[in-house]
Amino acid sequence: MTDSTLSAEALTYRAAYEDQLRARIVPGAAGYRAVEQVGPIVRKTRQTGPGFIGYRDLGGLDGPALDDFIAAQRDHFAALDQSVEWKHHGHDRPADLPQRLAKAGFVPDERETVLVGPVEPLAASDAALPEGVRLREVTSREDLERIAAMEEAVWGEDHGWLPEALERELAGPGDPCVVVAVEAPDGEVVCASWVRFHEGTDFASLWGGSTLAPWRGRGIYRATVAHRARLAAARGHRYLQVDATDESRPILTRLGLVAVATTTPYIWRPGTP
Repeated sequence: MTDSTLSAEALTYRAAYEDQLRARIVPGAAGYRAVEQVGPIVRKTRQTGPGFIGYRDLGGLDGPALDDFIAAQRDHFAALDQSVEWKHHGHDRPADLPQRLAKAGFVPDERETVLVGPVEPLAASDAALPEGVRLREVTSREDLERIAAMEEAVWGEDHGWLPEALERELAGPGDPCVVVAVEAPDGEVVCASWVRFHEGTDFASLWGGSTLAPWRGRGIYRATVAHRARLAAARGHRYLQVDATDESRPILTRLGLVAVATTTPYIWRPGTP
């Protein structure tokens, strides 16, 4: 996804996203042992769960110097016995960065699409839940544990770190967060999502949205988007941002969000050669 393929609207959204979110540091953010500027990157080391590496650009780093820099970030998390995500965008430079990450042991995960759009149309959508299904905002550890179990059922991966991570975010400090669970008539959690309100920016970001297979295609995910958009509008945010999977992208584009970039998480895990 290059600049020449994007509309003027998409380029405007991308510029706001890159300027306001990509290299943002929130001092004292809940759930993180450290959030620090290391050269051109922002390195986030969690109390529990995977670390994160983000940046606006790499400041011209290239060649052996870039290889050494990547290895140093990997080794930081190796010393902590933690996995880490290097968030790569398709238009990042240098162009061979994915190959350099792979050489350092980072493995690409599923590519997603960065979508951005105005809050108001989504907040005004009339998405309805199926009969007997309810949506509620949750804060208790019990509910967060139930959400983690649902996520594990959907993705087949350990999410044992998620309840504590969300609990810390809900308690603050840092960007406020609201977690939403959707329950079937029998009380089973069938979908969960959360929204982060990035204070001092135009943006709120949408996360989660995983839905158990038997409940997909019934408007549940759309209802969680509308609910979170209304929360964002009430706090004065202009834009919503989502890293969308191929499954959620069509829903969100129909609701008015625009593709501005692709992004691939490159993951390093302890024990990787």
